[in-house]
Amino acid sequence: MSAPTGLVVGAGPAGLAAAEEMARAGVSVIVAEAKPSIARKLLMAGKSGLNLTKDEPRAVFAAAYADAARPLAPMLGAFGPAEVCAWAETLGQPVFTGSSGRVFPVTMKASPLVRAWAARLAGLGVETWTRWRWAGWDGAGAHLFDTPEGRVVRAPDVAVLALGGASWARLGSDGAWAGILGAAGVPLAPFRPANVGLRVRWSAPMAAHAGAPLKSCAFSAGERTVRGEAVVTAEGLEGSAVYSLSPALRDGAALVVDLAPDRAAEALAARLSRSRRRESLSNRLRKAAGLPAIKRALLLEAGPLPADPAALAARIKAVPVAHLGPRPLDEAISVAGGVRWEGVDERLMLRARPGTFVAGEMLDWEAPTGGYLITACLATGRHAGRSAAAWVSSRPP
Repeated sequence: MSAPTGLVVGAGPAGLAAAEEMARAGVSVIVAEAKPSIARKLLMAGKSGLNLTKDEPRAVFAAAYADAARPLAPMLGAFGPAEVCAWAETLGQPVFTGSSGRVFPVTMKASPLVRAWAARLAGLGVETWTRWRWAGWDGAGAHLFDTPEGRVVRAPDVAVLALGGASWARLGSDGAWAGILGAAGVPLAPFRPANVGLRVRWSAPMAAHAGAPLKSCAFSAGERTVRGEAVVTAEGLEGSAVYSLSPALRDGAALVVDLAPDRAAEALAARLSRSRRRESLSNRLRKAAGLPAIKRALLLEAGPLPADPAALAARIKAVPVAHLGPRPLDEAISVAGGVRWEGVDERLMLRARPGTFVAGEMLDWEAPTGGYLITACLATGRHAGRSAAAWVSSRPP
């Protein structure tokens, strides 16, 4: 009897993880990718050092996924940070943990890992079709593709969709699948930018500091405060501290920056009150408050400064940054929204399309940068692949 046939649509981390699990279970797998090559977003992420996961207790790690922590729990429990590290090692990519707990390949690149993974998949018999863009289903439920040779139809025994979210369209994640799934009765949450820069209309003096980092600050939005840094750009703010506040900022929360998080307001006020009266304001802020030029500029950006030392210290500890919301969706590192959890069962199979599973950023979850994104994509892809293989093997011949 011939092996069951499986189709994976999308060759990012989730799709490749699903393909590997299906192939190991005896399914004859084809991966269809719209772009000319595989894992393009992963390779782009690897240009600045491929942050695979985060070395921290499982409960702390899971909490980073907020409302999605519960549905993701079985998948992350089976394939969490320790398993990601072991997986990379099996591909000949030893890893190390940085001071912040972030885990990287020793090479600090994605390309060696992707090449090794592609070779392993080929060894398992996985075929890859590139420039095959998924176009939905025909009336009989077969999958439609637009290819260099024209429209083609494929009817596998089981399929996993891993088409990504709706950011970085040039790398393959354009969210075009949402209209197709929505028309098929799949419940969807609207896409929203996550891990994205913030738009700020700077004054000319502040814009002159574009490229400068805001270090050793505490950033607050809504009920959350994070320690970290951001980079001033000509159009706003970028960086991990801002990205982690994306959920609150995109909903309109105010951004407040503590420029001296390690100093109490009272101590800061005392130092400011002792500064020489004839000193310029810039010198007082530099010497007494210890603020470098970029922090002084941000402080002045918020409006006229109070002369009273206590009031000035309070402003330094809570600088309001008037913003215009997040950068466009396509500029976001990741997205919130996608297939709602009630639209899939515990196996990640679409309730509206039995025999079709989904994985990765197609699902409605979000997490900060720092290894959480790649880990969840791998974990959901692995789970969907295993579930797809089990489902197809349980069907009568």
